[in-house]
Amino acid sequence: MGDPHYFKELTPDFILSSVEIFGLEPDGHLMALNSYENRVYQVGIENDVPVVVKFYRPKRWSHSAIVEEHEFCFELTSAELPVVAPLLNAQGESITVVDDFRLAVFQRRGGRAPELSSIDNLKTIGRFLARIHAIGSRSRFAHRSSIATVANLELDTQLISSEFIPSDLRPAYVELIKAISELIESDLEIASKLSEIRAHGDCHSGNLLWRDDLPNFVDFDDARMALSVQDLWMLLSGDQIEQQTQLDSILEGYQEFRDFDYRELSMIPTLRTLRIIGYSAWMARRWSDPAFPLAFPWFHSQKYWEKHILELREQLFELREKIDY
Repeated sequence: MGDPHYFKELTPDFILSSVEIFGLEPDGHLMALNSYENRVYQVGIENDVPVVVKFYRPKRWSHSAIVEEHEFCFELTSAELPVVAPLLNAQGESITVVDDFRLAVFQRRGGRAPELSSIDNLKTIGRFLARIHAIGSRSRFAHRSSIATVANLELDTQLISSEFIPSDLRPAYVELIKAISELIESDLEIASKLSEIRAHGDCHSGNLLWRDDLPNFVDFDDARMALSVQDLWMLLSGDQIEQQTQLDSILEGYQEFRDFDYRELSMIPTLRTLRIIGYSAWMARRWSDPAFPLAFPWFHSQKYWEKHILELREQLFELREKIDY
């Protein structure tokens, strides 16, 4: 599986036969869903509703790490939380191995993006996040590291500066990253004294399906050890006043079920900065996957990197000013 084009093995016949190995009878209907890190398909099932099949990117997560993701989801669904957990195959396992691929099958859960302009919706999301976090705090991941580490930042920025950023922008980028890294390192030292939990890790509106007045949480692929605020800040948008209003509403619902440590709010600028840097590094690492140049043709452009540096300058200002939430 050293070939960067390994996903080319996912032909329609291979996908359908994998579903048969899982223990279901596909009806031949197959539709690719929007996913780049892994490959995800909706597959029709004979005399039943379609399922969603995820083929994990080889070598990204260990088998044990994927098991941890699934076990966390099972804990949450056992508590009757609206989380889409994997189904069990004919052998009673959540992971099915076909050749060199690991796959999981999920019930298709319809829904729409949540209206985050609604205070009631934000309160509802806050209530469910608190319940998810209460369970997430009961134990730790053994095979999934913390989402925010200096090591991750160093690896990401080294890759970008050495291979991807245009040479004329590299000096400005390196200088900027040096200043950012010093502040982030200090922030992470403070954060190490706060309590991390098992968190969703990628809790943006695209991973919430609103259905029956409930936010259905999907795609725990990026679940990590993290501060509770990690699953809150990515739901915020708009200007500072709008974000503050949204955060207040989420926390109002959240604290009905779980206490929140307000010291974590000072970490939002750091987490946002790491996310911005990590997103660019993610595309850089996956650039040999043919799907990425097709989906993100602007990644190698001068304009993209100029905009990226501007974003980081704004983040440096926010890190220095420590805008209060």
